[in-house]
Amino acid sequence: MAAITGQLDGKTVLVTGGSMGIGLACARELIAQGACVFIAARGQGTLADALDQLRSLAPDRVRGATADVSVPASVEELFGRVSAFGKLAGVVHAAGIYGPIGKIRSLDPDKWLEAVRVNLFGTFLVTRAACRAFSATKNGGSIVLLAGGGAATPFPSYTAYASSKVAVVRLAETVALEVAAEGIRVNAIAPGFVATRLHQQTLEAGAELAGEFLETTKARLAEGGVSPGVAARAAAFLLSDRARDITGRFLAAPYDDWEHWPEHLDQLVGSDLFTLRRIVPRDRGQDWQ
Repeated sequence: MAAITGQLDGKTVLVTGGSMGIGLACARELIAQGACVFIAARGQGTLADALDQLRSLAPDRVRGATADVSVPASVEELFGRVSAFGKLAGVVHAAGIYGPIGKIRSLDPDKWLEAVRVNLFGTFLVTRAACRAFSATKNGGSIVLLAGGGAATPFPSYTAYASSKVAVVRLAETVALEVAAEGIRVNAIAPGFVATRLHQQTLEAGAELAGEFLETTKARLAEGGVSPGVAARAAAFLLSDRARDITGRFLAAPYDDWEHWPEHLDQLVGSDLFTLRRIVPRDRGQDWQ
């Protein structure tokens, strides 16, 4: 699906986890669509490499800084730097880790908690700071959170990742309702199986820890996986004015026909479509409850 260039002309967007993988793809797409992009990453080396790449596309529309999204002071400092770059209009939060792999009996509690701290608490911190920034300017804004494996279906041997990512979706749904009156939108994206550095951890874990997902990973890597550009285009759409009435949704980038959602707003707005919900017997045509 081709991008509609110019959707984000003049808008300043922060991309966390922007030095590689999906985050870097998002930064590239946003630049292509006219945005001024500020990327954040934990590693100085990868950040510098990414900035070199992005500045070759738009020298005057790219900035960056190191930040740890799981540390409150670091997130506050990051948003201060972004405000000096331009008035924030959007945030793509792509930073995240897998955490420990294995059955629950064998997992290190500290490593499990660290994954939740990065993936969920970090998302909370970034979302909180973004909402504060948007509220201060009174011009609304759009937040796009990256969910992932386990957010929609169980993900055995990856409990920390799955638990934190499904929580990210419910965070998006909940905060979307809290800030809707201010013109702030919050949505979550599942990018599909993108060939990123995370999968090296599965390959190293082996079948004993990763279980059946090891063979799934090998097969999907051999096929090339889903292009990170798919999630990047979906993120750009959610940041754009074309999605101004879309909030609190969980979008599967490779599978949902999100490009045409604006044509179905009468069915989408006010419904529970593309959200997390409990299934009860009547949803399956049964009448025993």
